[in-house]
Amino acid sequence: MAKLPVVTGQNRLISSPKVLVIHILAVCTGNICRSPLFEKVLKHRLADLAVSISSAGTRAREGVPMTAQAIELADARGVPAVVGGHGARLLTAADVHNADLVIALARDHRREIVELAPSGLRNTFTAREFARLSAGVSDDEIREAAQESAGGARNDSRDRLRAVIALVARQRGLALPPAAPEDDDVVDPYRRSWTTYVKSAEQLDPALTAVERVLRLALG
Repeated sequence: MAKLPVVTGQNRLISSPKVLVIHILAVCTGNICRSPLFEKVLKHRLADLAVSISSAGTRAREGVPMTAQAIELADARGVPAVVGGHGARLLTAADVHNADLVIALARDHRREIVELAPSGLRNTFTAREFARLSAGVSDDEIREAAQESAGGARNDSRDRLRAVIALVARQRGLALPPAAPEDDDVVDPYRRSWTTYVKSAEQLDPALTAVERVLRLALG
C-alpha cells in the first residue's frame, strides 16, 4: 500500500477563512416593479461583493415578469439583459429569517414583513427610511461598529453587518422624522403613467446609494 505523503513546510495546506454570504431582501406588493428594480440595480452595483440579493412580494403572483417600464428603468441604471430574468415570488417567513437586511418599499410592506416574521423587526427598514437614517451615521462610525463586532482577528461579515444595521436602527430615536409619514414610502407605479414610474425610481435611487455605501463600509 502506498504511503500517504507527509505535508509539511511550504507544502502545508492552509484552509481559507469561511466566507459568509450576506443576504439582502427587497419587498413590495406584486414583486414586478419596485422590489425587482431595487434587486437588479443593487445586484449590479455590488457584483464584486459576496452579497446575495433577492426580492419578493406580499401579494405576488408567482412567475409574473417585471413590467416593461421597470425593465427600461433598470436598463437606464446600467443593468444589462433583465428581460426574462425575473419571475415574481410570494414573500415567505423563511425569506425574512434568512435575510441580513430587509428593504421594504413602503410602510405597509414593513408592517406585513414584521407580522409574518417578528424577528424581522430588528433589520427591516423602508427604502427611504434607510437612506434617511443612514445619512446620520458617518463613515468612521460605520467602520468602527463593524471592526468592533469582528473581534479583532475574526472577520465575520454577517456580524459586521449586523452591528452596522443596529447602529443605523438606533437613529430612529435620534433623527428627525420625515415631514410627512408617506415620505418614507416609494410610490407604487403599477398601472400608472411613465411619469409615476420615473418618480418611483428616483425615490429608490438614494436608498440604493445608501445601501451600497453601508455595505461597502461594513464589509470593507
